[in-house]
Amino acid sequence: MSDEILVNVTPRETRVAVVENGLLQEVHIERANKRGLVGNIYKGRVSRVLPGMQAAFIDIGLERTAFLHAADIYVGSDADKPDSETAANKAIMDLLHEGEEILVQVIKDPLGTKGARLTTHITIPSRYAVFMPNMNNVGVSQRIGDETERQRLKELIRSPANNGSNGGYIIRTAAEGAADVELLADIDFLHKLWESIQQRTLEVSMGSIIYEDLPLVMRILRDLPSTQIDKVRIDSRESYQRVLAFAQKFVPELIPRIEHYPGERPIFDLYSVEDEIHKALESKVQLKSGGHLYIDQTESMTTIDVNTGAFVGHRNLEETTFKTNLEAAQAISRQLRLRNLGGIIIIDFIDMTEQEHRDQVLRALEKSLEADRVKNHICSVSPLGLIEMTRKRTRESLERTLCEPCLSCNGTGTVKTKETVCYEIFREILREARQFEAQQFLVLAAQQVVDMLLDEESTSVAELEEFIGKPVKLQVEILYTQEQFDIVLM
Repeated sequence: MSDEILVNVTPRETRVAVVENGLLQEVHIERANKRGLVGNIYKGRVSRVLPGMQAAFIDIGLERTAFLHAADIYVGSDADKPDSETAANKAIMDLLHEGEEILVQVIKDPLGTKGARLTTHITIPSRYAVFMPNMNNVGVSQRIGDETERQRLKELIRSPANNGSNGGYIIRTAAEGAADVELLADIDFLHKLWESIQQRTLEVSMGSIIYEDLPLVMRILRDLPSTQIDKVRIDSRESYQRVLAFAQKFVPELIPRIEHYPGERPIFDLYSVEDEIHKALESKVQLKSGGHLYIDQTESMTTIDVNTGAFVGHRNLEETTFKTNLEAAQAISRQLRLRNLGGIIIIDFIDMTEQEHRDQVLRALEKSLEADRVKNHICSVSPLGLIEMTRKRTRESLERTLCEPCLSCNGTGTVKTKETVCYEIFREILREARQFEAQQFLVLAAQQVVDMLLDEESTSVAELEEFIGKPVKLQVEILYTQEQFDIVLM
């Protein structure tokens, strides 16, 4: 598998598209006035302790206070403590008190109305490793399958050449095959960075940022294994120079594959990236077979419904259903990455009678999700045949990043019909006619509602005027949505 990374830079926004084998798989967007916070380290102050929730609100200088759960508080190495003394089993009041200053790291961006999620288990990533200064264990990425290589990396980290390696580490996939000197230089860089963070902690005031993660493009290059990246195209010469300087220092093997894109055709028109982004904002996803998915993202969960649509197959219903579900499994894994959907996800595949078919569809979904860099877990198949899964959510989805709730429907996705609004107007006029004295009533409403009152409902308006003994005048308000109206007494 080879990845091509397309980078579109404008003064206030940077967009990165990850294209695998000619097909868009991921979109990352970073805006100047709304940069992601995940990975940032702050000097915070405990503003409120919540014993009932085993959590605390921490002021880190943002608009909303951030959230810190007791389980995310470091209280020393848990491996050497009895269960009763670990953070998860201690009362939050024993761990924190109001007004206390604390070093915290963001693990989840503010989502919707919720503040950022924090931890005191600090982690600092680099090219080959993630440094955990409060820990003392060494882990190796599961994507490194060679047991000999895994052992080599562990021994190198704990070797005398690395001074016994104080702190804990997670060895990243990019470290596979890396030379000893490169890995040790990476570890040395992490130690120096941690020392500078500790020093800065002593110097800054509460609510200050102490460490900020890399800009978007550099993070992508750091986090993706260089062996997978076939080409990096950047449409801004200034950004190209900065990325090149970063690559020379941290990923020199990528330098020949980084290029400036000077073409007149917008870079996101390559591989129809722009079109794919627009499609990813729609609820319906068309499958090649003629079937389709319906994806509904709500505050609590995301539901995905699979339908055969126009696909009728060539043999029988079970075979048609099976083939549609197999295609849907591949499409769903791509949509989860493309739309960056996280949290609880419920998938309703078309019912299949044969157990072998159900098992194959589940295996196909699991296999296609292996390429996803975001941690996910398929929980089970429910008694109703629904597949339940979770996908780690650290930043807003593509839809929540690019869109906002509809002012007309308040985010419900539906609006009242013209007929419903007309009848509401009738009831409101009757209510006000009983309560107030007026010579006539003026109805202010949207164009389509007034048109209906003058046309299909004109007889009803005449009957209403006769019943209340007062004239009813109609006036169009061009700024009103279909659901909005006002009754003015004259």
